[in-house]
Amino acid sequence: MTPAQCRAARALLAITQQRLADMADVSLHTITDFEMEKRQISEGLVHTIEVALEAAGIHFIPEHGFSTHGGAGVRIRHLGETG
Repeated sequence: MTPAQCRAARALLAITQQRLADMADVSLHTITDFEMEKRQISEGLVHTIEVALEAAGIHFIPEHGFSTHGGAGVRIRHLGETG
């Protein structure tokens, strides 16, 4: 997950940085620094945040995930959709 994907996921869920920090059980400082690219956070923390967003219904689209022309992105899963 990139910082841009994190910001986009929060926007889709209409949640604050504080709410995401609470959901992921990380500090607000971790979320703000990651999203603003102030510092690199560990892959473990990125994964923790990503898992929290996925649990809230976000699906991460990898670079070239659906086509050879698309970039990385995010979307909200439909009810009942898996993966």
